[in-house]
Amino acid sequence: MYIAAEEGGNILLPPLSEIIVGLVAFGVVLFILVKFVFPRMEAMYQARVDAIEGGIKRAEAAQAEANQLLEQYKAQLAEARTDAAKIRDDARADAEGIRQDVLAKAREESDRIIAAGKEQLAAERQTIVRELRAEVGTIAVDLASKIVGESLADEARRKGTVDRFLSDLESTGAR
Repeated sequence: MYIAAEEGGNILLPPLSEIIVGLVAFGVVLFILVKFVFPRMEAMYQARVDAIEGGIKRAEAAQAEANQLLEQYKAQLAEARTDAAKIRDDARADAEGIRQDVLAKAREESDRIIAAGKEQLAAERQTIVRELRAEVGTIAVDLASKIVGESLADEARRKGTVDRFLSDLESTGAR
């Protein structure tokens, strides 16, 4: 530089040989950059973009699948709840039906026992009435014999008198 100033040239302008060497070096560097470096950088950039976009797409797909699985789960849960409610309702209906059957059988058994008791009471009543008629007849004949003073020993007469007496009693009791 000092040399160029001494010669009387422009100090801002470098010598022509340096400009040529600089241009050739710049051209070589530019050629290497364009031919080898930029394509690799572009390939790396594109791979990175693809990886990011692929990751985003995979994440979106995973999110969509998760949402779909969530919806399926919710649908299955709702269906399970509906099934459970139906099973509970069916069980309640079955329990009510069983309860009604048991109550009906209990009523039938109760009615049967009451009917058997009534039949037994009626049979016992008939037996007691028969025994009482015979006893009352004997007592009435003995009493009538004592009151009337004549013997009512004749069986046919006695039976007719007792039957008449009991008929009178029944007709009086019916009123």
